[in-house]
Amino acid sequence: MKPTLLILAAGMGSRYGGLKQMDELGPSGESIIDYSIYDAIQAGFGKVVFVIRESFYEPFKERFEPRLKGRIETVYVFQDLDKIPTGYSVPEGREKPWGTGHAMLMAKNVINEHFAVINADDFYGRDAYMQAFYFIKSCKSENEYAMIGYALKNTLSEYGTVSRGICEVDAANNMTGVIERTKIGYEGGKIYFYEDDKKTELTGNEPVSMNCWVFNPSFLNALDEGFEQFLKVRGAEMKSEFYFNIQANNMVTEQKATVKVLNTDTKWFGVTYREDRPLVQQSINNLVEAGVYPQNLWK
Repeated sequence: MKPTLLILAAGMGSRYGGLKQMDELGPSGESIIDYSIYDAIQAGFGKVVFVIRESFYEPFKERFEPRLKGRIETVYVFQDLDKIPTGYSVPEGREKPWGTGHAMLMAKNVINEHFAVINADDFYGRDAYMQAFYFIKSCKSENEYAMIGYALKNTLSEYGTVSRGICEVDAANNMTGVIERTKIGYEGGKIYFYEDDKKTELTGNEPVSMNCWVFNPSFLNALDEGFEQFLKVRGAEMKSEFYFNIQANNMVTEQKATVKVLNTDTKWFGVTYREDRPLVQQSINNLVEAGVYPQNLWK
């Protein structure tokens, strides 16, 4: 059975100033999602599941159905605040979504095979999907997961500091922990993380998570249980979020699962702010000019 690509695309893009998931960045009007799906198809994926808001459905269907028909199966699921377990309620006045873990759970009833999960507005590169596909083919246990690890130096911004989860691994390249560094940037051509009044130099080769993971569908059951526990403890908070990677990390700590870090040399890029747009466009154009992608993906 071919694996599935799960795309988390329910964000409103408030910092970007529009529906950035649909923004035309490629030479023939392609969005980052187009490149992600194209790469997944090339790698051997057989289905794409979009997690979106219901109000996005018509624009998404109008855009992607003509492009993807006959190439890959498409499914749409909707993330809504009130889609939570029986016995719980949304705090009055809460508008913020419940987070990436909740978004993934929206797809629980439509995924019965191994899957990779990605953010809609991040470019991961074909190597990520190839590595994910081959990892799935080699899996021997339902509790073997994987994460695509990007070299820190390939994820930084020239315009300021970033926050990154730096992965610690054992001799077999299985994740043993993630250290959150909230302020990493360039200074004098070197990379540092800043904490209080101190700065510590990094090599730039440290593997970091950019939210590209591979799971067995049984992970969704564990995620379901984790979300219920989250609601018991933090469900009354107005801005609390439930992240799927925290659930995976907890399972590693409890020795209920392993996460293989699959390192890639690909340069990651994404759109968070409108100011990111020109750099992303240039990065895509460079890949097209280098022959990595055709001028028109779906022609």
